[in-house]
Amino acid sequence: MTHRIVVLGAGYAGAIAAGRLARRLHPDHTEITVVNATADFVERIRLHQLAVGPDLERRPLRDLYAGTGVRVRLARVTGVDVDRRTVALAAADGADEIGYDTLVYALGSTAADHGVPGVTEHAYDVAGGQSALRLRERLTDLTAGGGVLIVGGGLTGLEAATEIAETRPDLDVAIATRGGLGDWLDERARQHLWDVFDRLGITVHEHTDITRVEASGAVTGTNGLIAAQVTVWSAGFAVPSIAAATALRVAPTGQIVVDATMRSVSHPDVYAVGDAALAEGPGGKPLRMSCASGVPTAWQAADAITARLTGRPVRKIPIRYFNQCISLGRRDGIIQWVTADDRARAVHFRGRLAARYKEIVCRGAAWAVTHPTLMLPTRRRRIARPAATAQPVRAQ
Repeated sequence: MTHRIVVLGAGYAGAIAAGRLARRLHPDHTEITVVNATADFVERIRLHQLAVGPDLERRPLRDLYAGTGVRVRLARVTGVDVDRRTVALAAADGADEIGYDTLVYALGSTAADHGVPGVTEHAYDVAGGQSALRLRERLTDLTAGGGVLIVGGGLTGLEAATEIAETRPDLDVAIATRGGLGDWLDERARQHLWDVFDRLGITVHEHTDITRVEASGAVTGTNGLIAAQVTVWSAGFAVPSIAAATALRVAPTGQIVVDATMRSVSHPDVYAVGDAALAEGPGGKPLRMSCASGVPTAWQAADAITARLTGRPVRKIPIRYFNQCISLGRRDGIIQWVTADDRARAVHFRGRLAARYKEIVCRGAAWAVTHPTLMLPTRRRRIARPAATAQPVRAQ
C-alpha cells in the first residue's frame, strides 16, 4: 500500500520539507500532499517590503511542485484528529477531510496580540501576506505628516520601522519597545542601529509597555498616549489553536512538543516543523520562531521520516544559530554573529555590505523552496515493509 504523507502549510518549513521528502522517497510507495490555504508561496521574510513597496514575485505552489509527484491541495485546515489520523479541511467547494500515515504539521504563526485590548480592531501587522497588503493600502492613504507607530523592538519591528521610514520620509515614524532598542546586539552594532534610526528620523520609545491600542494611537503603561494614525503590531508571534485542540502534547504556547528529530513526543506519526514546533536548541533553550529555525527543522524532519520509513539509521544533527540578519531599509543593515544558542558575539558587520548579505539570505531561502527537484537522486529510497502496509512507525 502507498504511505500517505500530508504536509500542513507551505511556508518555508512546510514547503522545504515536502520537497526534500519528494527527493528522497520513491513515488511508487509514497504519496505526498501539501495542504495550503493560498495558491502561492509567500516570502514571509520580505513582508515588511511588501507593506511599502510593489508586489512580490508570484510563486504558485503547483508550478513549484510540477514534476515532483507532490500534490497540492488548496484548503484551510480546520482540525486534526490524531486518533483517526485525519485532517479536516475547508475548501472552496466545501468541507472535506484527508487521511494520513505520517503528518508534517507546519501551520506557522500569526501576530500575537498578548491579550492587549484594541490590537485586533485597530492595529496592523506584517505577519502574513494579506495583513501586509492591508497595511500597504492604509499607508498609501496616509498623507504627509501622518504618524506611524511600530510596537515591538524585535527583528520584525526594526525592519518594519526602517522600511517604512526610508520609503515614506514624509511620515512621522516611531517605535515603542519594552526593553532598550537593540539591547541584545553587540555594543557597536547597537550604536549603528541608533545611527540609522537617527538618520531616518525615527522616534524611539524605550522601556515602554503598551496596554491598549486605539484608533488615535497606543496607550502606555503610564497612561500616556503615543499618537499615531497607524499602529503596526510586531510584538511577537502566536501559533494557531488547532494543535492545542488535539491529543498532541503541546506547550503552553500551543506549539507541538517534539524531540530532536522534530517528531511529536506523544504521537510518533506526527512531526512538527518551523514556528509550530517547540524544539530544544543549544543550551536547552527553545528554538526561536524564525526562518533561521524553520529551514533546518524542515531538513531534520524530512531526513528522519525518510530514515524511519526506509529502515536506515536516524541522524540527529544539532540545530544551532550563526548570525542574525537585520535589514534596515534597502541600503543598510546589520549582520550580528551569535553563539550557538543565539547570544550576540562581539563580531558583526553593517551598512551596505550587510544589506547585500541579507538580500542573499532572502534569495537563498526562496531558492531552496522554489527548486524542490534540484539534485534529484538517481535512485530514491523505497520504504520498508511496515511503512508500506501503512502501519504506525515505532518511536526511536
